[in-house]
Amino acid sequence: MKLYRTSAGAVAEERGFFYPLRESWDDVINQAHLAPYLRDVISRGGGMRELIGELRAPIESQEVWAAGVTYFRSRTARIEESHDAGSGTFYDRVYSAERPELFFKAAGWRVRASGGTIRIRRDATWNVPEPELALYINSVGKIIGYTIGNDVSSRDIEGENPLYLPQAKVYDGSCALGPCVLVTDDALPAETPIAISIVRAGAEVFQGETSISQMRRTPVELVEYLYREMSFPRGAVLLTGTGVVPPDGFTLQSGDRVDIRIEPIGVLSNVLE
Repeated sequence: MKLYRTSAGAVAEERGFFYPLRESWDDVINQAHLAPYLRDVISRGGGMRELIGELRAPIESQEVWAAGVTYFRSRTARIEESHDAGSGTFYDRVYSAERPELFFKAAGWRVRASGGTIRIRRDATWNVPEPELALYINSVGKIIGYTIGNDVSSRDIEGENPLYLPQAKVYDGSCALGPCVLVTDDALPAETPIAISIVRAGAEVFQGETSISQMRRTPVELVEYLYREMSFPRGAVLLTGTGVVPPDGFTLQSGDRVDIRIEPIGVLSNVLE
């Protein structure tokens, strides 16, 4: 089952039929038993063939957090970008450490929907998208589903000094989620692919793919650390890191379209302002 957030409210989807929900997005996400609840709604019938309302990012009062250096490729990229700052070994240590790197990414109101625009910082010169599997977690720390995240990042700012990480990661338009939440009690298969394509002026200028099997840490482990000393009364979204990094000579440009595909969730598509 899939769960969409639209201008008309929360909507469940099953096999091409859409079922409007009466509860708010926050209340739906924090149902004690979300999957059975949605199955009950769907069993009553009354589904529509079209999604009513404008598609919104699948988030309301939740915070977006992110895990860093969870893929070997990300570790390598971080070491390379921070070499001149003398901080490359920090990322090697994070990759192999017991404690993961976790950082705040976005408040819900800053997140862009699929079909919306994303941004790069005006004071940065090296900017990249980061395709990531995103965990949707309820208020008691249970993973209730999955969505797709784009953790847009300024590599030159982060590489200059790791203490600049918040400025490299957190700004208006730096995070996109969507197009929906895949609601399931089952973990995604390890071979689930994460693919990205960047199109510029009608031509593909970058494409790459990895799978969640390449993550060094498990989703459950990351959630346990996130919720260890923090409460999330309305739940949270956790980006799990990227295993696809464009080459060092690549930077995003205005008008680029970034498509991130994770089946069976769908495609998160955004254009750069």
